Amino acid sequence: MFSTMKKMALATAVAAAPLMMATGASAEGEKYILVSHAPDSDSWWNTIKNGIALAGEQMNVEVEYRNPPTGDLADMARIIEQAAASGPNGIITTLADFDVLSGPIRAAVDQGINVIIMNSGTPEQVREVGALMFVGQPEYDAGFAAGLRAKGDGVGSFVCVNHVISNTVVAERCRGFADGLGVDLGDQMIDSGQDPAEIKNRVTAYLTANPETDAILTLGPTSADPTLLAVEEMGIAGDIYFGTFDLGDEIVKGIKSGVINWGIDQQPFLQAYLPVVVLTNYDRYGVLPGNNINSGPGFVTKDALGKVEEFAGEYR
Repeated sequence: MFSTMKKMALATAVAAAPLMMATGASAEGEKYILVSHAPDSDSWWNTIKNGIALAGEQMNVEVEYRNPPTGDLADMARIIEQAAASGPNGIITTLADFDVLSGPIRAAVDQGINVIIMNSGTPEQVREVGALMFVGQPEYDAGFAAGLRAKGDGVGSFVCVNHVISNTVVAERCRGFADGLGVDLGDQMIDSGQDPAEIKNRVTAYLTANPETDAILTLGPTSADPTLLAVEEMGIAGDIYFGTFDLGDEIVKGIKSGVINWGIDQQPFLQAYLPVVVLTNYDRYGVLPGNNINSGPGFVTKDALGKVEEFAGEYR
């Protein structure tokens, strides 16, 4: 087990490495590339980068993180094609939009490259593109569990702040939440965009136009952080029920202060770490887990911050 100093040293090295190369290269030249849909501005993915860096070091393989700087999915498709053309042992990628990304992923599989889908996608889509498995959180199930929890807390209406409206799988979080509450989703999901100022304005506008709204559901730090500012400026921080997916520094602070009731941890560290370990062992020994791996959901509340607070944005 790593000591705290070793963890800090690794985190520092990870932050300084532009392409997240593992500290030790394999004698066999094994290389794995993780391609995400995240723009450079989305800090949530720093944990993903730390996950592949640690796995690369422990498995003694080379790892690389690539992404479209602006989050453009057409750009991501080209990055997957480029990654496949470089001939890695394996590719780990998100499936944020099946129509845009399934072609390049299938082409990589047909080329003989082992692929694992992580974070975004469904087991059905994973089978269709020929990937080995999925490592991530079943989004509808996570949303449904959150809805049941909120219903038990007396919530009957909500607004879901969706900052990745093009990612239909992530929208399942909102639909699951509505079903867990036993209400129609209807127009309770808003397309907030990814600009922080615009997110804050759209949340403020919705809550002003719908003052009877019981709860807010955000889908990650990108939407949660500006929403925190919105409820503070409106003077309702701590008075309106607030749940969020994912963790981050501001989310942890919000949970600790009581403004956010809970965060759902899908454990992004595992979403990056486990595929590298699985692919390496599959390449070396032909062993592969028989099922997809669910990395979440897990609820994080004020009473259970512990190591979550200590490692938020790093390993949690």
